[in-house]
Amino acid sequence: MRQRRIGTEGPWVSAIGLGCMGMSEFYGPTDEAQSLRTLEAGLDLGVTLLDTADMYGKGHNERLVGQAVAGRRDQVVLATKFGIRRDDRDPRQGRQVDSSPEYCRQAIDASLRRLGVDHVDLYYLHRRSPDVPIEETVGAMAELVQAGKVRHLGLSEVSARTLRSAHAVHPIAAVQTEYSLWTREVEQDVLPAARELGVALVAYSPIGRGFLTGAITRPEDLDPSDFRHSHPRFQQQHLARNVRMVERLREIARDAGCTPVQLALAWLLSRGEDVVPIPGTRRETCLRENVAAADVELTDDQLAAVAAAVPPDAVSGERYDPAGMATVGH
Repeated sequence: MRQRRIGTEGPWVSAIGLGCMGMSEFYGPTDEAQSLRTLEAGLDLGVTLLDTADMYGKGHNERLVGQAVAGRRDQVVLATKFGIRRDDRDPRQGRQVDSSPEYCRQAIDASLRRLGVDHVDLYYLHRRSPDVPIEETVGAMAELVQAGKVRHLGLSEVSARTLRSAHAVHPIAAVQTEYSLWTREVEQDVLPAARELGVALVAYSPIGRGFLTGAITRPEDLDPSDFRHSHPRFQQQHLARNVRMVERLREIARDAGCTPVQLALAWLLSRGEDVVPIPGTRRETCLRENVAAADVELTDDQLAAVAAAVPPDAVSGERYDPAGMATVGH
């Protein structure tokens, strides 16, 4: 597996990482045994960046990842996050953004226990509370570095201004945000700021939450419990328009000798050596397809055709519902 670096002084990781969120919830029924096999296969294939968070499955995902890396800790760059509290009384909607220093200190110890490790390599602020100064949050995160509980710091879904303010307090190794062919807002301000500061861009949902596979053409293709039903882009009035773009990607992928998934990932990898996609999957077959994208070389003409097939202003619908959109870009 090709390698890319997380920040100017951070760890080297596989060019394609593995997002683990869907192994615990959100995308329909889960299978823990299947997920563990996929995690183990990823390590065997040279995937070294595993991404989790304390809120995924209300801790289940960290325990799952911890089980997979037991005995193989030195092969993994382990990333987790804090900043979203879950209410046990309302497991789907009871979420509260909390980026307070107090919660930061509390959350890391709980994450380390669930993961079964003495430190994490990359610790993200998952979402930022606008009423908590980012300098206070990052100051508390920096204390964790000094304590040896965390190696490097990251932020998720923040503005360029917040990234600069945070970096002035303590070096930020990575900023994580949704980034794919059909979610490119990060290119306007956040990615340029990250490059100015030497911060890596870790791209979650790089296959458009599965849309760019071409397998989702109508809402009924999703499990009834799938949280994508709440996302405007997957609702009928928007989905019907978006599907036309995927049809063109299928043609380009066929000409390039790869799958639409690999085409989308190869395009994203071409955006710069500082971009690290973390596609999520529960299935080993999909994992292998994703990993193989690191070896797909697209010509300049093919890259231009891909970008033209999915113009940023042609995508119909917001990427989150109003409640979700209210938590990003602070």
